[in-house]
Amino acid sequence: MHYGHLRLAEDIARALAPVEVRLVPARDPPHRAAPHASAQHRVAMLRLALAEFPSLVLDQREIERNGKSYTVLTLEEIRRDDPSRPVALVMGVDVLLALTTWHRWREVFDLAHLLVVARPGVRLAIDDMPPQLAQEWRQRFTADPGALRREPAGSIVVQPITPYAISATAIRAALARGALDEVRGLLPPAVLAYIETHRLYGAQAPDAP
Repeated sequence: MHYGHLRLAEDIARALAPVEVRLVPARDPPHRAAPHASAQHRVAMLRLALAEFPSLVLDQREIERNGKSYTVLTLEEIRRDDPSRPVALVMGVDVLLALTTWHRWREVFDLAHLLVVARPGVRLAIDDMPPQLAQEWRQRFTADPGALRREPAGSIVVQPITPYAISATAIRAALARGALDEVRGLLPPAVLAYIETHRLYGAQAPDAP
């Protein structure tokens, strides 16, 4: 969890205020390899990170749920908590373009709005979308952010946010090399200290040979 994620989430919280922005770490993400750090370590690091961002909220429902961390299941749980409350799922353009590969992806629109944000180096163009997604885009896209509040789900809105060019993959690679100075300033100091202490991602503690 680096400053690119955290500051983007904080920007959304400010732009759409009043709103609650939840960060939901995945226990077993279906579209990538298993996380390098355990669920317990990742929750601990996120708690440390959120000490700098009190407007953001940790939601552990995927960590506490067994099985693959399918987003549609998480949204169903949130809907059961409050069926009428508007919910928006924040995703980068790169994730949007892969949406049709998700488990029960069409049902996401019945459960939430999509709030799409820019990703460095990834363009947003309807010609780049799979045909099924392009059809949904034509039906659901609106330039009116007020749509996020008028209905509980179903719209696609693009949120203008400054993209932060910080790569989690590059951070992990630097930690594995022991290049801790390369990542200072890219994630909260308390999180980096936790990584060093527990030797996560191949990082070595300062007194290690």
